[in-house]
Amino acid sequence: MSEERIMTLHPQGKKGVNILKSKYDVIAHYILSTLKKEKQISYEVLSDRAVKELGPTFDGKVVWYIVSVKLDLEARKIIKRVPKTSPHELILV
Repeated sequence: MSEERIMTLHPQGKKGVNILKSKYDVIAHYILSTLKKEKQISYEVLSDRAVKELGPTFDGKVVWYIVSVKLDLEARKIIKRVPKTSPHELILV
């Protein structure tokens, strides 16, 4: 039996990526729990922190998964970019 996969969404309607749900869940939980604590965080800080905290145990390129899952969470209106922030900042919806 193969592991469950999830097809991610893209906020601009582009094609998402097909990834393992177990990995999606780890990254989504990380992004959402970080945003609950921080309220607002730049994508850069989130990404750097994820690499430090998840990198040693996560099987895969953390940054790639952070990008894919972040876009999916944006497309699902769970998180959003703060307008006019550079580098862009994220908040929970």
